Amino acid sequence: MEIATKYNPGNVEQKWYDYWQQNGYFYSKPDHRKPYTIVIPPPNVTGVLHMGHMLNNTIQDVLIRRARMKGFNACWVPGTDHASIATEAKVVAKLKEEGISKFEIGRQKFLEHAWEWTHKHGGVILEQLKTLGCSCDWNRTKFTMDDDLSESVTKVFVDLYNKGLIYRGYRMINWDPEAKTNISDEEVVYKEMQGKLYFLRYYIEGTNDFIVVATTRPETIFGDTAVCINPNDERYSHLKGKRVIVPIAGRSVPVIEDDYVDIEFGTGCLKITPAHDPNDYEIGLRHDLEMINSISEDATLNDYGLHYSGMDRFVVRKKIEVELGEKNLLEKVENYTNKVGTSERTGAVIEPRLSVQWFLKMKDLSKPALDNVMNDNIRFHPSKFKNTYRHWMENVHDWNISRQLWWGHRIPAFYYGEGSEDFVVALNKQDALRIIEDEKHLHLTEEDLRQDEDALDTWFSSWLWPISVFDGINDPNNEEINYYYPTNDLVTGPDIMFFWVARMIIAGYEYRNEYPFKNVYFTGIVRDKQGRKMSKSLGNSPDPIELMKEYGADAVRVGMLLTAPAGNDLPFDTDLCLQGRNFANKIWNAFRLIKGWEVTDEIDTPAENEFALKWFGVKFNSVLTEIEDHYQKYRISDVLMSVYKLIWDDFCSWYLEAIKPEYGKPIDKRTYDATISNLENFLKILHPFMPFLTEEIWQSVGPREKEDALIVSAYPEPDVFDNEILSKFDFSAEIVSGVRAIRNEKGISPKEKLELFASTEIQNSFDNALVQKLSNTALQFSNEFPEKGFSFRVGTSEFFIPATENIDLEAEREKLEKEKEYLEGFLRSVRNKLSNQKFVNGAPEAVVNAERKKESDALEKIALIEEQLRGM
Repeated sequence: MEIATKYNPGNVEQKWYDYWQQNGYFYSKPDHRKPYTIVIPPPNVTGVLHMGHMLNNTIQDVLIRRARMKGFNACWVPGTDHASIATEAKVVAKLKEEGISKFEIGRQKFLEHAWEWTHKHGGVILEQLKTLGCSCDWNRTKFTMDDDLSESVTKVFVDLYNKGLIYRGYRMINWDPEAKTNISDEEVVYKEMQGKLYFLRYYIEGTNDFIVVATTRPETIFGDTAVCINPNDERYSHLKGKRVIVPIAGRSVPVIEDDYVDIEFGTGCLKITPAHDPNDYEIGLRHDLEMINSISEDATLNDYGLHYSGMDRFVVRKKIEVELGEKNLLEKVENYTNKVGTSERTGAVIEPRLSVQWFLKMKDLSKPALDNVMNDNIRFHPSKFKNTYRHWMENVHDWNISRQLWWGHRIPAFYYGEGSEDFVVALNKQDALRIIEDEKHLHLTEEDLRQDEDALDTWFSSWLWPISVFDGINDPNNEEINYYYPTNDLVTGPDIMFFWVARMIIAGYEYRNEYPFKNVYFTGIVRDKQGRKMSKSLGNSPDPIELMKEYGADAVRVGMLLTAPAGNDLPFDTDLCLQGRNFANKIWNAFRLIKGWEVTDEIDTPAENEFALKWFGVKFNSVLTEIEDHYQKYRISDVLMSVYKLIWDDFCSWYLEAIKPEYGKPIDKRTYDATISNLENFLKILHPFMPFLTEEIWQSVGPREKEDALIVSAYPEPDVFDNEILSKFDFSAEIVSGVRAIRNEKGISPKEKLELFASTEIQNSFDNALVQKLSNTALQFSNEFPEKGFSFRVGTSEFFIPATENIDLEAEREKLEKEKEYLEGFLRSVRNKLSNQKFVNGAPEAVVNAERKKESDALEKIALIEEQLRGM
């Protein structure tokens, strides 16, 4: 067949992806083989591919393709997440543009719009993953709102409620005023912000005296119900039992005492606003204080805010500063930097707020999940993340699982009376009616029931993902859950270690009594050249689809993984994709070279080929052993670098040069067949990284049946190898490099055959035929070298090239003398520095050692030049 001059990914990638899908190579069902399972971290259903997805899913594809080739029943389950907050926000915004409010049209109509949006925009990202080459079993594609997954979520909620682990409580929560929902502690991102510290005057009731109280949030004074002092603070002992007047609000509130107050912070007096600060809330509970909620759901002040009612909290903050000043109630204002909680989803500043919510008790549930990570039953890669995990798990709080949203899994609690406790938790209304009749002895109909309005936190469905995709909640003993679970590897980012990873482990032990995955590979964050996280707002994130169009999917995959060590951030540059494309072209050109040779069985294998064939077989096994070790340690980037060097340096630069026939002459069949075999072997270990290019070359080598496709070919197994052969080749290569260096320095043409002298005792230390071919020399073994010429060393062994008539020895001598003179001057300057005791004693050790290294390097170079001069 005719082989294209250049490799064109655009002509290849879709062809082979369609071929793989049509032949069912991605498809998996339980059989006699050992399973290897990965569940995809489900991206948002309406999301599009970004660089983080590219990195994460490339690594997953590398692992799944390798497992498939190793004979495992490889199953990679794809899917998407319904993303309650993000999706609902988009639908609300769309309706707003049309002049529609979600509350006007009601829940049912809103959900119709949400499903319409999901069907229209959902699934794009999965199609983009196909462009990347991801070999998921697309027949298994799941969505967290699928009927069976939704049923799993409901069953788990009911089960945990019946176990006494889910409860409904009045608590301080993190309110997102933009999304109009509460969020969990883990979804709060603390950002350093420049603000102010306001010092307010609280007059002591019945006197003209006042105390000064410092606050960063003067707009919350309308919710003040006490002022607190430390009982050990002698400055304020006169205030015990007194009351003070809240500025502007004019209310009288008690002075209370609590050890929580930091005597050193601010003035030592603390305003207590139990409804708007989590610490104040705890103090309020201890002292039985009134809870005044003065801020509405949209972060405007309500009627408690008096003349500020209806104004945004931040507008009030500016206006109230003016009013406090005018009324002589403001002592002073200072600039102040503090960490402010913001919503991970919307970026809005969180408003602490009292609300009735649903919670899951985490302390006892978390223990098996902590123990089995710390004892390495579940292994984290890199292991440094175990400490972060342990800290969170040992300080875990109850999980706030309810959200004030409509898009998502509705909480299965059914209210039947006017009281807040008149509810039952059940799988559905029919089940609820049965429970009410059995336990409450009430005869009701479905019309008498009201289901809780709130939806569950998105993560409450995601934490079941490795189980629910195999229907392990609804049917705990089905064939698939028993075969595929526990899964093998999870690839994800450390930023969702608590949101998702920890909770999946908790669910695994609660519902399967075993881990959900054996290994967790944490990727780093993809950053730009300046070290900034890639984001839309910064405009520093390239479009992955455009990158693949320009460079090809394989090149982008290689570019991503060349500098992506586990757990460390990836400094991405499009030059890495260019490097990937150059690598693809290098391989393609090597293939074209091989296929372009005329093959004959009428000539014997040359001596240099014999050694090259033997060496590359040993080298391949050496590298294969190395990369197997890297895989075991989840050093995927190191695997790629080892394969890259094997192909670029060892195969293309050395092996092909060693065995290629003279121009216009044929190659012997034995060498050719062995070379094709070597090519096929490295295609196998490269395939997980560059699936399209490797399949194209594999199929172009010769006719293949369906079962012979590269994607399902047997992955090579490491064999024992002879280190002496590797050493012998390395010695030979260094000799060739030495000759080439002299040719380059002296301007000697590569075509000019040179004599090369070596001592007789090293005759068997390297391969003579290989050296002579690659360096274009005639070897002479002797213990006496000619008088004039050029020498070089490989280790302790000296080699000598006699001068030829094409070389001007006087010019060479002059050049060497000048170089020596320069080096001697450099050496003197270094030694002057090292003889200065002030420098040696005062400079950092690393700096002094660097100077000593310069000294030894200069001495070595001078000695070499002197040796060369003696030979001239």
